[in-house]
Amino acid sequence: MNHPESVVPASKKAIRSWMLFDWAAQPFFTVVITFIFAPYFVSRLADDPVVGQAAWGYTITIAGIVIALMAPILGAIADATGARKRWIAFFAALKIIALLLLWFAAPGSALWLPMLCVIVAMVAAEFSIVFNDSMMPRLIAKEDIGRVSNIAWGLGYLGGLVVLFSVLLLLAGSPETGKTLIGITPLFGLDATQGEDARITGPYAALWYLIFILPMFLFTPDSSKGVPLATAIRESIGELKNTLHELKQRTGLLRFLGARMIYQDGVNGLLALGGTFAAGMFGWQTIEMGIYGILLLVIAIGGCAYAGRLDARMGSKKVILLSLFCLIVATIGIISTGPGYSLFGLVQLSAVGSGGLFATDAEKAYIGFGLLIGVAFGPVQASSRSFMARSVSADEAGRYFGIYALAGRATAFLAPMAVASLTLYTDSARIGMAALVVFLVGGLAILWKAPYPAS
Repeated sequence: MNHPESVVPASKKAIRSWMLFDWAAQPFFTVVITFIFAPYFVSRLADDPVVGQAAWGYTITIAGIVIALMAPILGAIADATGARKRWIAFFAALKIIALLLLWFAAPGSALWLPMLCVIVAMVAAEFSIVFNDSMMPRLIAKEDIGRVSNIAWGLGYLGGLVVLFSVLLLLAGSPETGKTLIGITPLFGLDATQGEDARITGPYAALWYLIFILPMFLFTPDSSKGVPLATAIRESIGELKNTLHELKQRTGLLRFLGARMIYQDGVNGLLALGGTFAAGMFGWQTIEMGIYGILLLVIAIGGCAYAGRLDARMGSKKVILLSLFCLIVATIGIISTGPGYSLFGLVQLSAVGSGGLFATDAEKAYIGFGLLIGVAFGPVQASSRSFMARSVSADEAGRYFGIYALAGRATAFLAPMAVASLTLYTDSARIGMAALVVFLVGGLAILWKAPYPAS
């Protein structure tokens, strides 16, 4: 049964505290999943980069399957129990413990421990996001949702940028010199030759998350408590069945969720594997990957800020379509670039390096396409969130954001599995990465005819 929750007018302080959740959560995805720990896992922890990329792809796959199976049920439980914060606290504890254990992923150690820790951390992070996102319709007026969502997403990237900068400037030493980017000895005596520059990102992201989710717990109002947990669990299965039945009648919303199910697979795969692809192809170490990540995040913050205005003026759907087009062009660009060439050899580049970071023309071209990803990958996700929030009411937000998470993860194993399997089958990371284009194009085609807001 439904348990309608009243819409509580939220103060600016409450909304800003809610927005800090993205600031707290994003560094995990930035330094662990994308730019620092993941490339370390592939190129330095694993014995072979191809095996490493496949193992990382399967790690993301397993996490995606767990999220897909459980997110809708947890969303329905959220609506029934009312309160979200205790669920966020529970999953935050799991995430923090898993991230702390990444410190033990030293070179020469087995891959299973970091794989397990990343799976647990990703699952806990995504489930926390389900509960946090489902607060939106209750806290924020519909006309402001797109703007606030994009600003919060941009704030998250700013948090990721701050953490990434601090890793490069203070913690990550060059394996050759032992010095950080500003020429000092890494804090705490971290040894890059032992992977400590990358391993520290797990505990660092855990501490950052612990500190900056506190304002949300202290100042953002939660829903009043509903039915007891045991009752909510029993009811959630029936509630989920009712929601899925409702979706058959809400064809516009069903089309949007179907589109997101496809294109988000491509986006997730691009974020999780794009950094490992560059590390394997160009041999980038922590400092190169970190600078590349900083460039992307700076562009992403600006992209989210501008997309927030576009969302208010043009609507979420047009922002998503434009972002997907940029991601398709960028993905084709990065997979067509290699030592001495770009665009599948149509553009020949000098293979001789000029010295310093990103010395070859191919690396510079790769970064150029990467910046296009930076422009688009924030808005496509922030405006998808606002598209959904504008399409549902406050009392059904939990279960529908559970379905929304399902749509983002139901086939999430397909993109990393396709990349991993194609990589192993062809012994080519480039061919494996090409699978992501199919997901982005397919999602764009389905979304094209979806109504906005979805009904």
